[in-house]
Amino acid sequence: MKIHIMGASCAGSTTLGNALAGQLRYPLFDSDNYFWEASNPPFTIRREPELRNALIAQDVAPHQHWILSGSVIDWGTLWLDMFNLVVFLYIPHNVRMQRLKNREAERYGNGIFTNPEQAAKYQAFIQWASGYDDNSTNGRNLLAHQTWLNKLSCPVLEIKGDTTVEERMDMVLEKVKALG
Repeated sequence: MKIHIMGASCAGSTTLGNALAGQLRYPLFDSDNYFWEASNPPFTIRREPELRNALIAQDVAPHQHWILSGSVIDWGTLWLDMFNLVVFLYIPHNVRMQRLKNREAERYGNGIFTNPEQAAKYQAFIQWASGYDDNSTNGRNLLAHQTWLNKLSCPVLEIKGDTTVEERMDMVLEKVKALG
């Protein structure tokens, strides 16, 4: 079983991926680890797409079962037939944005408010993430995700609302069981 969990930034794909990986004992791969090069501060240097795709393909190849969290919508047509199940998480905008602000403050500290360079990057990221739901963000937005989901050859489980990790786990495990 090859499961992809996706949604907007801070929709909970990594959290659900970690929980499912522990329950199913599948390895978890996160798209951010391939999209971004390791850097300090993190998430500032994009990896070349050819290398990114080669690295993730190499990492998943030895496994019969695995979970991928994050978004791979613009990573090529290979991904359209890669999965047995895609889980799409959609939570209310205000809940997601508060989670995002909390995560960024935890990740980067007060520098996102006091350091002019960090503050500018933080504000740009918040503005980008805020445009997901109304499709005002270029690239990864709700319409782009929905368009990509409609191209998939596998079942898609949409989980909408501010559900708990346990509720999401139950829904995914039920779907996995039904798919055999």
